[in-house]
Formats: sequence, structure tokens, C-alpha cells
Amino acid sequence: MKKKYFLMIFVFVFVNTITNQVNADDIRKDKEKKIKVFKFDIKEEIAPPIWRKTKNAFQQAKDTNADLILIHMNTYGGMLDAADSIRTIILHSKIPVYVFIDNNAASAGALISIACDSIYMRSGANIGAATVVDQTGKPLPDKYQSYMRSMMRSTAEAKGRDPEIAQAMVDPRIYIENISDTGNVLTFTTSEAIKNGYCEGKAENVQEVLIDAGLNNYEIIEQKLTSMDKFIGFLINPMISGVLIMIIIGGIYFELQSPGVGFPIVASIIAALLYFAPHYVEGLANNWEILIFIIGVILVAVEIFVIPGFGVAGIAGIMCIIIGLTLSMVQNFGFDFTYINYIELIKAFFIVIIATFVSLILSFYLSKKIFTSTVFGQLALASTQQVKNGFTSADAEYSSMIGKFGYAKTILRPAGKVEIGGEIFDATAESGFIDEGKKIEVIRYETGQLFVRKT
Repeated sequence: MKKKYFLMIFVFVFVNTITNQVNADDIRKDKEKKIKVFKFDIKEEIAPPIWRKTKNAFQQAKDTNADLILIHMNTYGGMLDAADSIRTIILHSKIPVYVFIDNNAASAGALISIACDSIYMRSGANIGAATVVDQTGKPLPDKYQSYMRSMMRSTAEAKGRDPEIAQAMVDPRIYIENISDTGNVLTFTTSEAIKNGYCEGKAENVQEVLIDAGLNNYEIIEQKLTSMDKFIGFLINPMISGVLIMIIIGGIYFELQSPGVGFPIVASIIAALLYFAPHYVEGLANNWEILIFIIGVILVAVEIFVIPGFGVAGIAGIMCIIIGLTLSMVQNFGFDFTYINYIELIKAFFIVIIATFVSLILSFYLSKKIFTSTVFGQLALASTQQVKNGFTSADAEYSSMIGKFGYAKTILRPAGKVEIGGEIFDATAESGFIDEGKKIEVIRYETGQLFVRKT
């Protein structure tokens, strides 16, 4: 009986010793384990390139099994749709997200910061001023402010912060005693943000942020962008998109004016690929939006080469081109426009309109100058074709036609054919378009071309 009793004690002591040793090893390993902190920067205007950068960062953080995501921020804000997308991915992240505001988190930057689990600010930093404004800095109508207030409130609520303070950063009419006076949009300094629960602590650098958060044993993993990421981010920049639109429209114009030239349409196709491909990869451009653009180009071509005058096909074609280019710059889900950001839709529309207008103005100007400029003199033959060598010239005949009258044989846009004295000649309208059958007068002859005007 005693032997059995001592054996039980021995087994108990042995098992307990082994268990304590295993627990001690686990505790030691936990202490030795480094916390993986994935860090990336938001130090530019909030725009589609930053949204792409953020998506890649969260995917890389997941792939590297990061324990924490840290955003190093310094921005004055930017596009609301891009900010909303970034806010959403932060709110849905299973990995905790901290933000370190190095200097500014204004407007869209404030929205993104409030979505994070913890906010740390440098001394002298600011957060707030989230009123929605246009390109000139003028506040937009209240329906836009209402949408922004709602997003700020819901984001603050999701993170346990005071929603009234969040919407006071948008609306100067909101009064919060001892915090926000009416007539002023709310912006917090570092100490004010800490006092009112919109900042967890003050830090001067990333290392101080992590120490203040109680992370002494950590490993920082920096985001690395590939060359393709940088290239796509460059192409979807609104300014670059505007330049590509100018090349697309200009190339189409030159090709329709001078069929068979080749280079303008090639430049237009390349610009269209560079415009639509990155937006398609980013999920902004849908198949049907690209198809609308292509249909628009076809309708314009049909109007010019098949249907006389300028009517339904031409107008519909221009509308399709503008719609296709505009919708490809904003995010929507198929034909569902319920959650589309109308502020960014309006911005995209104006980018397309302005780029198209500038492109057409430049195209009109260049179409008159490009072939008469001495810059392109080497494109012509340098040798002189003499009459004594068997060459003749029709210059005298054409020059003698100045002042004669005839009819437009085809529509002139501005180039086409005219009938004078029963003969058909190539001609160019001096200004605007001339419909088929209209009476014309030859006003000058220049560089092998008759110039006419409607009488």
C-alpha cells in the first residue's frame, strides 16, 4: 500500500516538473518572439495611387503574418472616394492598425486616421478640417457635407470615439462646449486630441510610437513597391489621366481629318490602352464602360464618313466617349450606382471635359501649323523639279481659281471635295464645317491646297 502511495506521489511530481518546464519554455519563447510591425507611408495627396498602395500594403501584411500595421501619415487630404476605400479596408482589417501622424492629417487624412485602432501624433501635428471642398478650396453644398459628416460619425462610433467631435471636423455649425465654437471647423492639436480621446499618445518617431504602445521587442517590415506598382500608380494619377485623354482625343481628331496617316491613330490607341488598362486592373473601369467608349468612337467615325451633316450619331458618339472616359475613373459595381461617390464623379467629368476641350483647341491649331512649319521641313523633298527636266506645276492653274465660285461636293470637316466649273478639287474650309451642296468661294491657294469659304 505504501509502495503504491509513493509511486503516485512520484508520478505527480514528475508530471508537474515536466509541465512547469514546458510552460517556462513557452513563456521564454513568447518573450523572445518579435512582434512583426508592417509599416507603410501615406505622405501624398489621397488619390487612386495611394488607394492602390494601401491595398498592396494590407495584402503584404497578411502574407508576412504581421501582428500590427503602422501607417506613417503626413497629408493634407485629397479625393474622397479613395479615402473612403482606405477607411473601409482599415475598418475590416483583422490585423490591428495604428497611425502615426507626423505632421498633418487633414480632411481625407483625418477620416483615415479616425478609422485606425490607435492614433499617435507628433508634437506640433494636427488632425481635422474635414470639410468637403472643390478644386478652388470653396466648400461644396450641404448634401456633400452631410455625406462626409455621416462617414466621420460612423467611423468614430466604430472605434469608440466621440461622433459629435468627428462631425464637428466637417461642419462649422456644430457646437460642443469647451471644444468647438460655432463658425469654426474643428481641428485638434496633439494635446487637444489626447485630451478628447482622438490620440493615444505623443511620439516623435516610429520607435517612440511602438514603445508607447508597449511593444519593446518588435521587427519593422517596410512596404516595398515593385516597378509595376509605381508605373500603375503613376498612370492612374488624375493629372496623367488628363494628359492621356488629350492624346486620345487629339489622335482621333487628326486621324479623322487625314485618314491613312497612321501615326495619330497609333498614338491614340496607345494612350487609350495606358488610360483604360490601369483603371481596369484597379477595378475602376468595367468592360461595359470601355465598350461605351469604343461605340462612341465608331459613331463619330460613321457621322463623319457615312452620314452627311452632323446629327444624332455624332452627338451620341461624343456623349458615349465622354461617359466611357468619365465612369472609368470612378468606382461603381456594374450598373449599380447606389454607392457611387458623386463628388468624385463630378471631378472625373470635369477632368474629361477640360482635357477634351484643350485637346481640340490644340488640334485645331496644330492642324494649321504642323505642315507649314519649318520645323518639319525635312519631311519634304529638298530638290527642285524644273520644267526643263520635264516637270510641270499646277500652281498657276490653281492660283487662277482664287475668287471663283462652286459647290461643296462633299461635306468639308474642314477638308473635303468641291466642284468648280464642272471639275472636282480637294479643298479645305477656312473656318468651321461646310455642308454638302452649299455654295463656296475660293479665297486662297496655299501649299498645294485650295481654301474656300461658304457664301
